[in-house]
Parts: sequence; structure tokens; C-alpha cells
Amino acid sequence: MAGANTKNHDYHLVDPSPWPLVGSASATIMATGAVMWMKAMELGGMKLGPLVFGIGTLGVLYTFLAWWMDVVREAEHEGHHTRVVQMHHRYGMLMFIASEVMFFVAWFWAFFDASLFAGEAINYTRKEFTGGVWPPTGIQTFDPWHLPLLNTLILLTSGTTVTWAHHALIHNDRAGLKQALWLTVILGVLFTICQIYEYSHASFAFAGHIYGATFFMATGFHGAHVVIGTIFLAVCLYRVYLGHFKPAQHLGFEFAAWYWHFVDVVWLFLFAAIYVWAAGTPGAH
Repeated sequence: MAGANTKNHDYHLVDPSPWPLVGSASATIMATGAVMWMKAMELGGMKLGPLVFGIGTLGVLYTFLAWWMDVVREAEHEGHHTRVVQMHHRYGMLMFIASEVMFFVAWFWAFFDASLFAGEAINYTRKEFTGGVWPPTGIQTFDPWHLPLLNTLILLTSGTTVTWAHHALIHNDRAGLKQALWLTVILGVLFTICQIYEYSHASFAFAGHIYGATFFMATGFHGAHVVIGTIFLAVCLYRVYLGHFKPAQHLGFEFAAWYWHFVDVVWLFLFAAIYVWAAGTPGAH
């Protein structure tokens, strides 16, 4: 007779874990520290906002590391990631990417609303800031055919190399997998360097006008996603050297590739928007 603890299903009933509680507490401390920092609040005559924020941030990062290490152990060593579990993980990743899509839709919406209706009478306060034209009066924009185009080519090339890495993994070509992942990570770092250079040469700032706000919010959040995606892929590269990922089971890498292609697509839309930013929206002048 099978024992009472024998598993006879494809689902994964996780063991008790401290990380939800630790992560929630750390996030609360981080948010509290951020408010204290931004408001220059004092506690006992000292401005402890940066310290509290730093402690919370370290707690959140440690939670990420420890929790993901548990997930890797469950997948690689304990065999808990059955086909049913993998399917549910895919659903979760798809919903996460869908939420990210809507996040960027908000910034694109803000841009198109400001650019297409720069001179509308109903937006009289906006007209005072823009001069009734787009780009707003006094704004010197980037030439989209210089650095933005270079960054577009870099990111699209990285999308090609991560696809190469995926195909190499499926065909159990470990050498090709390593080469392609190295190239992808290098291209991600190169993109970030180019964006930092671009920001350092911007003739406009974030504050004071809607053009700078929409530009830096959209491209800045995309840049943050590139940094996160680069770290994601770098971790996958490290795991490849550890011997992780198999042709039939490599969810961690697959999700990194999905995320990276999402970053590619968002940048294509951003490049088109940068072109409109620079050239001016037809009919807005």
C-alpha cells in the first residue's frame, strides 16, 4: 500500500516559506524609507530616510535571490516542475508581460494625447506650456536617425542572438548557447551605455514641461527594463555554466527570452515615437 505522503498528482504543493513575509516586510520598509527620504522627514533630529530605504532595498533584493534559488532547486534538483506546473508558470509569465504592456500603453497614451492635441482649446493650460505646437516651443529634440537608430539596431540584433541561444539550447548545443547568450548580454550592456550617453546630451530636462516628462518616463522605464532583462539573461548564462537547462525543460531561460523580446517590441514603438517627437506630429503645428 502506498504511503500517506506519496505524491499521486502533477501539481506542486510548495513547502512553507519565509520569503512572502520577509519580502512584504522589506517592501514596506523600503516604501517608508522612500517617503521619509523624499519628504526630508526627521526622526530624533536625524534624516534617516536614505538609511531606511537602503535597508528595505537590501531586504527586497535578498528576498529575490533566496526565493529564486528555492525555485531553481525545486526545478533542477527536486523535480517539482512537471508539465502541469510549467504550464501554470507560463500562464503567470504571460499575465505579467500583459500587465507590462498596459504599463507602457499608459506612457504612449500620454505622449499621443499631448502631441496630437497640443493646441486644443479645451487643454488651455497645456497650450500655455507647449505653445500650441509639438514638439513644444523651445525644445531641441534628438535626431532619430543617429543614436536612437543605433540603439534600435543594437536591440534588434540582441533579439536575434537570444533566439539563436534558444535554438541552440533546444538542439543541445551548449557551446552555441553560451556564445549567443554572451553576445546578448554584451549588446544589452552596450544599449544601456548608449542610452546613458544620450541622456547626458539631452538639451531638455524631465521637469518643467510635458515633453521631457513623457520622453524620460517612457524611455527611462524602457531602459530600466533593459537593465533588468540583461541581469535576467546574465543569470541564465551563469546557470548554463552550472549545467542547468535541458532541451525539454528550460523555463527560466524561456521566460528571459520572452521578456527580452517584449523589450525589443516596446523599443520599436519608442523609436517610432522618438521620430514623431523629433519631427513633430503632422497637423500639430
